[in-house]
Amino acid sequence: MSASDKKTGLATVGGGCFWCVEAVYETVPGILGVTSGYAGGNEPNPTYDQVCSGSTGHAEVVQIAFDPEKISYDQVIDLFWKAHDPTTLNRQGADAGTQYRSIILYSGDGEKAAAEKSKAAAQGQFKDPIVTEIVPLTTFYPAEKYHQDFYQNNPSHPYNQAVTRPKVEKFQKSQ
Repeated sequence: MSASDKKTGLATVGGGCFWCVEAVYETVPGILGVTSGYAGGNEPNPTYDQVCSGSTGHAEVVQIAFDPEKISYDQVIDLFWKAHDPTTLNRQGADAGTQYRSIILYSGDGEKAAAEKSKAAAQGQFKDPIVTEIVPLTTFYPAEKYHQDFYQNNPSHPYNQAVTRPKVEKFQKSQ
C-alpha cells in the first residue's frame, strides 16, 4: 500500500482560541495536519470578525487530520480533555463568548459514541462538570489563511507568548 492509499482520519473539536488547540495538536505524533476554522453555527462562510461578534453561532474549532495507523479517533478525543479546560462555559481564560465554547463535532454514530464515552471517562479528572457540547458536524469552514499555523508562524506574537506557549508546554508535560 502506498502512502497515497492510506485512509486519513478527521476529528473536529473546539476548546477556546483555535490558535491554542491547533498548536497543541500539532505536537502529537500521528497528526498529519490541523486546520483552524469555524463550525457549529448557522452563518455560511463566516469571517473571523463575524464569528468573534458572537452572532453566527459558530465556535472557533480545528479540524485534525490524523493517521489512524498511528493514532486513533478515540486517542485524538482523549487528548482533547488535556488541551483545554472543558468545565468553563463559553470561556477559556480571558477569551469569553460562545465562539470559545468547548465542543466536539462528530461525523457518524461511531464518533458520537466515542466522544460521549471519552467525556464520561474524563469527568473523573475534573472537580467541576464538563460542559463540552457533542454535536453533529454539518459544515466546517476553514479560517482565513493568516490563522493557519499561527503559533508556528508567529512565535513572538504577544498572545502566543502569554497564552499559547504555556498551554502547549502544559500539554506536553501531561504526555
